[in-house]
Amino acid sequence: MAQIHPAGWREMSVTGNAAREIETLSLLEQRLSDTPYSIYHGVHWTNVEQGYSVYGDVDFIVVAPNGRMLLIEQVAGFMNETADGLQKNFQGKPRKIRAHILHTIEGLTRRYQGELSIDYLLYCPDYTVRDPNLAGIDPRHIIDATNKGKLAKIIREALPITDKTDEFDKVTRFLGDTLSLRPDPSSMIGSATQMVTRLSGGLATWARRLEFEPFRLRVVGTAGSGKTQLALAEYQAAIDAGLRPLYVCFNRPLADHIERLVPPGGRVSTFHMLCDAYMRAQDVTPDYSSPEVWNEIEQALADVALPETWQYDVLIVDEGQDFSTAWRDIVLAMVKPNGRAIWLEDPDQNLYGRQMVALPGWVKLHSDTNYRSPRQIVQMLKSMGAAREPVEAGSPFKGADIEELTYPEGNTEAMLAQTRRAVTSCLAAGFGRHDIAICSFRGREKSAILNLDKLSDAHTLRSFTGEYDLFGNPVFREGGLLAESVYRFKGQSAPALIFTEIDFEDMTDLVLRKLFVGMTRARLKLVLVMSDRASLQLLDRM
Repeated sequence: MAQIHPAGWREMSVTGNAAREIETLSLLEQRLSDTPYSIYHGVHWTNVEQGYSVYGDVDFIVVAPNGRMLLIEQVAGFMNETADGLQKNFQGKPRKIRAHILHTIEGLTRRYQGELSIDYLLYCPDYTVRDPNLAGIDPRHIIDATNKGKLAKIIREALPITDKTDEFDKVTRFLGDTLSLRPDPSSMIGSATQMVTRLSGGLATWARRLEFEPFRLRVVGTAGSGKTQLALAEYQAAIDAGLRPLYVCFNRPLADHIERLVPPGGRVSTFHMLCDAYMRAQDVTPDYSSPEVWNEIEQALADVALPETWQYDVLIVDEGQDFSTAWRDIVLAMVKPNGRAIWLEDPDQNLYGRQMVALPGWVKLHSDTNYRSPRQIVQMLKSMGAAREPVEAGSPFKGADIEELTYPEGNTEAMLAQTRRAVTSCLAAGFGRHDIAICSFRGREKSAILNLDKLSDAHTLRSFTGEYDLFGNPVFREGGLLAESVYRFKGQSAPALIFTEIDFEDMTDLVLRKLFVGMTRARLKLVLVMSDRASLQLLDRM
């Protein structure tokens, strides 16, 4: 069976020339499925030339069992037939097709240590070459619109099937080293988000088809199972029906994130923000400099008769595992008698050690598939026993770029140096600063990194200072890289996540839950920056 390198191309959502190359790759997979060829491609993957091509201007390289290589350059659209041969305009400049193919062959041959058996094809499925003799390329090496259906047949003829030789292994090792193929995050991030949203959106579809009175639904869902999609769908449906929804969660960063996603007409808040708003409506301003402020504002809504303006048609509670029984009673009192209520929670993300609240009479729905985290991360968490309930991996991405960096416990400078190295690694992999999040295993007060303005002169940090303005809004440092604690980043995710300051003496239940929360924040790349002793304990669990 033909092997295609690198994998993952089926999941890509592409446009333009890349889409045409994906079509060709699908054709090669179908027509050459019974062959032992190795096929290398460059669609949506970074390489030494930083483009779509797998090498130079060549889009595909097919390697036969005897090590013979066939280079295929695909040119979509119109070409020019000139006295100097076939030309194609790239970025407004004419490019001689023959010269570039020969240049690529020369480059590969020069790099290879030994004699390289190599041939080439020009594949132009949209264009008919009018005068092959003037093309500058042997007509036998041209496949145009008139014979594009013979692409697979011509490949088979150019690369006869033989027994595998040592040369095959040598050539494939050479290509692996030379091409340096790896996922291009800039092209994958949007696709990953769209695919995960589409897959996990299934929960939002069938959960909302349930019918019972009164509508009280408790969803126990693992990280990445689609709880947020369900919450957003419920919120949007309420707005569309002219109803007032209330979305309540535990941490402020998640509330701010949800606020940016939903339409106007409802309310998104943390529990404490609700209490603050009620106090201000009573002309009472909370004193956020007081250590007792949180207890005081929690009492503001306890055992009060709420006015009609504080009654909502739909209640959505997110991060329910972090709510207390008193909080439960307060928010449920805000639901109109005939209103809907959905309670979303994940026991594996309970970082505060609270008992799960009782919701007698509620319909319970379990969702145990993680669609967000690459399957490799889910398997790693399962092997260390970080999930109470069995968690299934449902991501379209099998592999994750997982990197582990260690430092001596107690050595803050070494930890910061490794975190800087992790940032450099993410940037080198093609992620932008806006794609990277630094997540600390520690809370803000005990964290070294979350109290810094910058990691280095090149890496400033955007993090919560621990202070609030007069209106109760958190005050942030200005910086280019987001840095949050695992407690505050819960409920969010990032394409590239640096999980740092991981240090512990014993693998307790709380440690496992923090590892579960932190690692499941990564959508494509995960860097674990941990102490030597933490690393050893993780290895012992796996």
